[in-house]
Amino acid sequence: MDIRIFKENLTRYSSYYNRADLFGKIKRVAAKAGVKTVHMVLILYYAMFDKRVPVKDRLMAAAALGYFILPLDLLPDTVPLGFSDDAAAALFVVRHIWNNLSEKTFEKAREKLGEWFDNPGETGLARGY
Repeated sequence: MDIRIFKENLTRYSSYYNRADLFGKIKRVAAKAGVKTVHMVLILYYAMFDKRVPVKDRLMAAAALGYFILPLDLLPDTVPLGFSDDAAAALFVVRHIWNNLSEKTFEKAREKLGEWFDNPGETGLARGY
């Protein structure tokens, strides 16, 4: 994914974010998207409520979540590797806001991950585990 395009469309993508659509999509595609992608998406979701995360970074999280929700993106979700662009967008934002995230954000994301995966194992996306 071209990060420059992602940054240019930040506001547009964030307008597609809403909780119901996000959790509906996760429920439909969790197995196909994979544990790491879903974990990054959940970290971004809980980052939206983390007071340590600056407002502009919360907007970036909303944009990445909006991009995840959108059915039409650079790589359609229906093709093999279709979630790789969604994962790249989520990873870019997670890396950008990583130092501002609280342990509670990671804990909530990990806990919620268990609702979609029986045994999520280690995703490599957590501190303190």
